[in-house]
Amino acid sequence: MADTYTQLVNSGPGRNLAKKLGLPQPAVLRRYQPGQPLATGPVVVIGDTAGADKLAAELLSWDLDVRRHAVPAEKLGAIILVLDELEHPADLEKPVLAAAGSLRDLRPGARVITVSRPAGEATSPQTAAARQGVDGFLRSLAKELRAGATGNGVLLANGRTSTSPSTLGAIRFFLSARSAFVDGQFLTVSTEHGALPADAERPLDGRVAVVTGAARGIGAQIARTMHRDGATLILVDIPAAGDQLAAVANEVRGTALQLDITGDDAGHRILEHAVQRHGRLDIVVHNAGVTRDKLLANMDHARWNSVININIAAQLRINEALLESGHLGPSPRIVSVASTSGIAGNRGQTNYAASKGGVMGMVRATAPLFASRGGTINAVAPGFIETEMTARIPFAVREVARRLNSLQQGGLPSDVAETIAFLASDAAGGINGEVLRVCGQNLVGA
Repeated sequence: MADTYTQLVNSGPGRNLAKKLGLPQPAVLRRYQPGQPLATGPVVVIGDTAGADKLAAELLSWDLDVRRHAVPAEKLGAIILVLDELEHPADLEKPVLAAAGSLRDLRPGARVITVSRPAGEATSPQTAAARQGVDGFLRSLAKELRAGATGNGVLLANGRTSTSPSTLGAIRFFLSARSAFVDGQFLTVSTEHGALPADAERPLDGRVAVVTGAARGIGAQIARTMHRDGATLILVDIPAAGDQLAAVANEVRGTALQLDITGDDAGHRILEHAVQRHGRLDIVVHNAGVTRDKLLANMDHARWNSVININIAAQLRINEALLESGHLGPSPRIVSVASTSGIAGNRGQTNYAASKGGVMGMVRATAPLFASRGGTINAVAPGFIETEMTARIPFAVREVARRLNSLQQGGLPSDVAETIAFLASDAAGGINGEVLRVCGQNLVGA
């Protein structure tokens, strides 16, 4: 559904009226189009460490205009703060204030990225304090940025470096327009697995992928995005959605599998279909889900059980079948769709929030099992996304929900799809057991 208000305040008369009245002025976000530049202008890499030097050299090989020091009044596409050797909170002052001097020079849709280490791995209270300080700093800065700019962070775990394959993959994702609605978030790189794709426009080339709940909405957009990125697709949905499923499958030149994913044999049927047609399965996107909202005082067995069975129990059974199978590709990728409701809760959604919280718990606990097979499992947690479902929300409630994030607008299905496509790619091969929120930095539970 179109956000008429955002369209209005980005027109001449509407912009002036909103400014006079002090109304929110959400920007038109920079979203991905094939062939567009990775950044909107020069990229300043701030930091005195060897990791900063190496990252700057790597970014130069991407044909970016890389600077180690900002030129006053020059419009910038991105600022990257490399904070990989922090030992004390006092160490933050120099790089942070260096970045502060350039914030007013950021172009619309610019990016700020921190590269640091997890506080939980620190061996001293001072180091832990400095590293955790980056978390508070970055999330706060993201709420200060304007004109569609975003701030996100990369955490280097287990001795990873600023040029580890998935460090570069995460930085590339955060720099790009693919991450338009990802804001105030961190991704942890925990292994040396992964590689940047030979063709940045087709990072899923040659991969066989299954998308559940693919007949409409976010699922259909996931299919379109993964097809654009080179994947061969198997689309799954219930028989009642057969006509819509077939239409999407034809659009992306994939195959349609009409299937109730809550069936005990669903995982085996998906694998059988993939193996018969393609010889293996590389990627599974668990997108299928339902809502049956009701206050808990009015909840019944049918509403509770249908949500739990579809949203989490089915994923558990399918993953078990995948892990038992010998037909997964050499670096399998699983991406599940969770929700910010499973993080912050939502009135009238105890069943839905329980199921989506369950998805996140499943992902974290299953990560070692996929790692032992050279694979990964991660989740995305969308916030307010413009879909047929959110279009049915009463007008006033919908408008408030749209503005309750740092970007002051709802996301699009394409924002969720772009994030899933990244996590399914080899560029994210060193990222495992993570939950990445696609919520514009929702102000509740962000």
